[in-house]
Amino acid sequence: MLTAVILGLVALAFVLIVIEDIIHVNKAKTTLFFGTLCWILAFIFPMHGATSAEVSEQLNHNLLEIATLWLFLMSTMTFVAYLNSKGFISQMVQRMLPSELSERRLMFIIAAFAFVFSSFADNVTATLVSIAVIASLKMDVKKRIKYATLIIFAVNSGGVSLITGDVTTLMFFLAGKVTIAHLLLLVVPAFFAVAVLAILLSRGMKDRIVIEKSTKPIEKADAIIAGIFAATIGSTLLLNILFQIPPVLTFLFGLGIMFLSAQYLLRKKATQSILNYVREVEFETLLFFLGVLLLVGILKEVGFLNNFTNLYNVLPPLQANYLMGISSSLIDNVPLTAALLKADLSMSTAEWLLLTYATGVGGSILIIGSAAGIIAMSKIKELTFGSYFKMAGYLLFAYSLGYSGVYFFGQFAS
Repeated sequence: MLTAVILGLVALAFVLIVIEDIIHVNKAKTTLFFGTLCWILAFIFPMHGATSAEVSEQLNHNLLEIATLWLFLMSTMTFVAYLNSKGFISQMVQRMLPSELSERRLMFIIAAFAFVFSSFADNVTATLVSIAVIASLKMDVKKRIKYATLIIFAVNSGGVSLITGDVTTLMFFLAGKVTIAHLLLLVVPAFFAVAVLAILLSRGMKDRIVIEKSTKPIEKADAIIAGIFAATIGSTLLLNILFQIPPVLTFLFGLGIMFLSAQYLLRKKATQSILNYVREVEFETLLFFLGVLLLVGILKEVGFLNNFTNLYNVLPPLQANYLMGISSSLIDNVPLTAALLKADLSMSTAEWLLLTYATGVGGSILIIGSAAGIIAMSKIKELTFGSYFKMAGYLLFAYSLGYSGVYFFGQFAS
């Protein structure tokens, strides 16, 4: 009985996210309310004969995952908040891009940047930086939504080819289902799908964008802090590969270096404390993450995610993996991947590659299906579930095209 009630509440929460523009109730409020309510009910009416101590252990496990993501997001967002407030990102864009270029050319530049950057950095950082570039340019709202849509798909596509770019890719790698050499086979089909999406979204874009060049010099302190940010990203990747140090720990260390460095660099300037930039982090985004992950966590505990593994008893892996990718646009791909790995499915290397691509990129189809989508939605007010859903046809086509490409290239992994 309780399982049915929880499933109903979770469904209602996701419906309220979809109709946010109609009811004018912020999605962070609704997801946080229903996420906490479901867990409270789990304590009052324990499921499957569980004791309060067992439910508490389940909650603590979920909160640990959420806290790790929260701290990681907070540290990356603080770096970006500082650099944005100082105009550093917009100045770098002005310096790198020509003074005038076509909207279509900018579309491909942004797609390539988001794809490559997310392969080495995490999806969250890649999305924040890419969205900051778009936000610094003057363009029509509808066009900005198209650029944001492309960024979300490109970030998720770029992350699947390296273990440093996507959590689910790392999970498949650590489980021994794929190797780094196998994952490199994903690069070509994934990028091809991004390029095709860029072509589709750029149709009708005939205007030219003028980049306003600023003569304001980049301050030494800002350049050093940007260097610390870049070094933190690089160190996060290196230390995780060499010593399995959690990325959140390295990023918090980098944030500590940033605070100490700014204390010295800005000591003679009448400016706000560097710690105050933490307040500029959009905690609305973090609360939305908290609510969504609480909802997904309770779905995992009631065993709902295990139902997805039954699909492989009905369909062959080729079709089942494709549908798993689409499912990941509604269900967080991390617990979904964990459930699939625990099911001990018997598949070939090529089929595991298909699943890797599907779970990594399929979440792009809906804006609530990936961290990149949620981040972008919080940064661009006009980007809502509804406005993004209008692009679902393009996104589904690009996802299907990339999936087909992985199927072809996957034959070389045998």
